[in-house]
Amino acid sequence: MPGVTRAERLSTLLEMLVSDGRIDVEHSAAHFSVSAATIRRDLDYLADQQLLSRTHGGAVPNTTSYDLPLRYKSSSRGEAKLRIAECAVSMLWPGCTLALNGGTTTVEVARAIPGSQALHNGVTVVTNAINIATELTVRPFIKIVVCGGVARPQSYELVGALATETLGQLTPDICFLGAIGVDAAAGITTYDEAEAAINRVMVTQAKRTVVVADASKLGHVGFSRICHVNEVSAIITDTSATPEMVETLQARGVEVILA
Repeated sequence: MPGVTRAERLSTLLEMLVSDGRIDVEHSAAHFSVSAATIRRDLDYLADQQLLSRTHGGAVPNTTSYDLPLRYKSSSRGEAKLRIAECAVSMLWPGCTLALNGGTTTVEVARAIPGSQALHNGVTVVTNAINIATELTVRPFIKIVVCGGVARPQSYELVGALATETLGQLTPDICFLGAIGVDAAAGITTYDEAEAAINRVMVTQAKRTVVVADASKLGHVGFSRICHVNEVSAIITDTSATPEMVETLQARGVEVILA
């Protein structure tokens, strides 16, 4: 990958960290067609920013790497997320109201909405994610409702009392809920308790909640629970989900849809 700027290289290194779980100096140097010393300087810089931990010959995630900004996670399992998004949008109808929380999969759901001709007759999107609102507000057939709150730079979600007050007054037809963990016993989880709290309001207020999560999230447990599995109507995941995991979730009374 010759000819990239340092900023582009740093961003790609973080994407590699998220997707692969580690960075190797020699492999990265060959990938970017730069010297190993250049990659070492890049990794030292990212370590100084507390975005990773240096190791001999490379780098690994540190204790806060789960909180990397959303833009560094967008490429992970992209094809699966696109299929999940298309499946989610097929559940919508003209004039419906839907809620979207923050996350890479819900961003794909938002991006898939304009592709449905039926929804060009009008649809209302309620979100606490400012990046989703930004992407959809240019579409004249989509009414955007955004809550107030404090913005979290990692997920672009608005959280706190202002967000709770706004979303607590709305009742969307359906909520598409992104999460970092879907486990039969632990429930639907995320890493941050403030995000979990506002996401819980969205679930409570919606007439129906559908979790959108690729198979890598199944069996994973985050720090803070959004809701229990039996509080959602369905889970849309991808076909790489194991039959055992699907059966375990179905035993909790939730529909599992493979996209």
